Amino acid sequence: MPPTGKTRRWEPKKLRLRLFSAAAQMVNTGRRRWLRFTTRWPWTDEIIRAIDRLNALPSPG
Repeated sequence: MPPTGKTRRWEPKKLRLRLFSAAAQMVNTGRRRWLRFTTRWPWTDEIIRAIDRLNALPSPG
């Protein structure tokens, strides 16, 4: 599903700003690393949907 709405029209600089200013915390548990986003952050849903779409792609190798 392609991006829709305002996120589709984000310029690269704006996208980079929103990704790198994400209100998130790296959590280490055992051998796993989790990235926890704050639920009150305005772009949490878009970032999570993008990560899910990337995980759904087939493995290249």
